[in-house]
Amino acid sequence: MEVVRSGFVESTHQARMLTVDAEGRLIETQGAVHVPASPRSSMKPLQALGMLRGGLALEGELLALACASHSGEPFHAEGVRKILADAGLEEQALRCPEDHPFDRRSTEYGRVFMNCSGKHAAMLATCAVNDWPLTTYLEPSHPLQRAIRETVEELTGERVAASGVDGCGAPLFFVSMLGVTKAFRAFPRSSADSYERKIFDAMRAHPEMTSGTDRLEAKLMRALPGLMVKSGAEGFDAFAFEDGRAGTVKIEDGSMRARGPVTVAALRSLGLDAPELAELAAPPVLGGGRPVGEVRIR
Repeated sequence: MEVVRSGFVESTHQARMLTVDAEGRLIETQGAVHVPASPRSSMKPLQALGMLRGGLALEGELLALACASHSGEPFHAEGVRKILADAGLEEQALRCPEDHPFDRRSTEYGRVFMNCSGKHAAMLATCAVNDWPLTTYLEPSHPLQRAIRETVEELTGERVAASGVDGCGAPLFFVSMLGVTKAFRAFPRSSADSYERKIFDAMRAHPEMTSGTDRLEAKLMRALPGLMVKSGAEGFDAFAFEDGRAGTVKIEDGSMRARGPVTVAALRSLGLDAPELAELAAPPVLGGGRPVGEVRIR
């Protein structure tokens, strides 16, 4: 894709893309979608599934928050504190880094505002219900993390190619885009009373809780109500529609500005479109506060 300023191609980004139809048949592939990738926070619905299977009792907006890379808005922080309080825990139990909300004008600072704090609160709540150690919940050998890894391998149909540490300190599992797409299809295609469907419905019903009021993921889910989409750092996106259409996107250089247009292109390759996606497909490049170009798919 290209970034065009005043008619001049200023920079370019390369992307991998994979989409499948409602039957799981390949529709479009770009790049090496079969090799291990780093899905980052796109794996949070799978992590939440492992926690629900382990006894976590969250529903609705708090379950959506457990899957979130949130903006640290007041309702996000309130939700994180509620998950912890309901488990008899305090903020000090969180092991994610301290951070500011995404709105850098805010003077708030702490672990509860870190974008992964909803997941961490849910991890702690899962440990509490099982009487598992709280201080070591991020260790790969911890019962919680072993259960999550098993869930990832089950849904992707792959053995984890490698593991590492995510930005929030939690274990990170490297699998292929094919595997991630297969896993995301499992959420809408599972039975109505399944944990998978519970996560799918919670994220779609509360898009602002999964990201933020004005974030790309929320905009996509509001525009396409049957869609579940989860972003990951370094330019990763994964999504599934209610009929089983699904896909993944990875921007090779990790650019997040390229993620929106490429994800919209992936959705459109499956016939998923809405008027609200037009600006997301070609966001303006500004000069002096006015549009002087665009980010576009070439």
